[in-house]
Amino acid sequence: MSEQKELLTTNRKALTINLDESRYGTFAEIGAGQEVARVFFQAGGASGTIAKSISAYDMTFSDAIYGKAPRYVSRERLLLMLDREYQLLNERLAAQRGDRTTFFVFANTVSARNFKGTNEAHGWLGVRFQTDPGSEPSDVLLHVRMWDKENVLQQQALGIIGVNLIYGAFYYHSDPKKLIESLIDNLSSDRIEVDMLKFTGPAFHNVDNRLMSLCLVQYGLTNAVMFGPSGDVLQPSEVLYKKAILVERGSFRPVTHVNVDMLTCATSQFVQETQVKGKDIVVLMEITMNNLLAAGELDAQDFLARVDLLGDIGFTVLISNYSEYYRLTSYFRRYTKEMIGVAMGINNLIEIFNEKYYENLEGGILESFGRLFRNAVKLYIYPMRQEGYDRYSAPTDNAGTTSNVTTHAFASSVLINAKNVHIVDHLRNLYAHLLEAHYIECIVGFDPSYLHIFSREVLRRIKNSDPSWETMVPAAVVAAIKKRGLFGYNAVKQVG
Repeated sequence: MSEQKELLTTNRKALTINLDESRYGTFAEIGAGQEVARVFFQAGGASGTIAKSISAYDMTFSDAIYGKAPRYVSRERLLLMLDREYQLLNERLAAQRGDRTTFFVFANTVSARNFKGTNEAHGWLGVRFQTDPGSEPSDVLLHVRMWDKENVLQQQALGIIGVNLIYGAFYYHSDPKKLIESLIDNLSSDRIEVDMLKFTGPAFHNVDNRLMSLCLVQYGLTNAVMFGPSGDVLQPSEVLYKKAILVERGSFRPVTHVNVDMLTCATSQFVQETQVKGKDIVVLMEITMNNLLAAGELDAQDFLARVDLLGDIGFTVLISNYSEYYRLTSYFRRYTKEMIGVAMGINNLIEIFNEKYYENLEGGILESFGRLFRNAVKLYIYPMRQEGYDRYSAPTDNAGTTSNVTTHAFASSVLINAKNVHIVDHLRNLYAHLLEAHYIECIVGFDPSYLHIFSREVLRRIKNSDPSWETMVPAAVVAAIKKRGLFGYNAVKQVG
């Protein structure tokens, strides 16, 4: 977080913009009232800032002005609004004042809480702005969720974050992290959540939107962000809505044959589930912030390397702040009632039965399992060779310890799976129930030749210039690590 600063009130921010003679633009707001424009009008001096304020609330009027979009509360509708209103500003005012004015358009399309409280309260906000008169514009787009229980409070929160967005775009565009922090000035994440953000245009030519999205999680504006295989920032509800979801959590540092084999095998089983057959499914690789911060602070290049490598082999990536699995599945339940599958290795399975993680819950581990396994959730467990117990007693793909793992020595030929894993004595009956009820399943069809592979061993070999690491990860990952010099790879040493 940045150093302490004077927190400007919402009205002070609006008044500052109103008194800035170089700023002039349009407010176009659909749904939840004209909340942002209202703040500027009430602050005083708005005639120096506002060229036009419009609310095409009726769908027929909205379509006539902006053209049709698949949904009225959508990114597509927001972009249509920004395009049309910015075009009109230039057509009508560029000749008159374009040489001394930086034009802007603020737009939003929002669905606030309805009278019955049955709808999803969310919206899209965006600002298109010039940094200098006559320059090409830049955009900042947001997706928000409103958590206040009353419509009037949601409207108020929308007005505040809209002003914060405009002020941040104008005065913090050279410091996007400061802009992100400022979005909830005079608000809290209990009232409004920003779960997607995107910067585009010349003002942000050096900005990586994946890192900016990660800041949303770091600064507490949301608990999860998502990236597509091409590295695009995705809006979670657009991807997850009414889908069956399969997820694998890991460090993916780097992604190995085991990671891919685990998810491939789990997917084959997941699609055969009675509740999943014929349904649309989403397959995700997930990394927790705990994992990203394991070294004490975030290494941006390390984070981007992991996301890029997963994208190179076609996976969608979720970054979350949900250390416990039950919180992750509860997050998915926001968007879907369909079945949820979680693929994991033996070490992570054992960690779920580590009671220290549930001391904050009144019902302890039983409450956590009640939350985790309700509403069609199943765990798919990838096996491991017995020697992994002794040599790799700590989880390879998740933060934490393995205090419940047995330390007895067994023959190396023993394969540990969900049916013969050792669970502490007082939880064995609970585990047996979950296994018998098919909340936990063994992954089948796996490749036994991969079971010796661990991410941290791959990483060690890369750093030690041991070329055998190349046999432990997918070919596309080998090529990417070599090309980009990732994870300490040194081409000279490797060749030498």
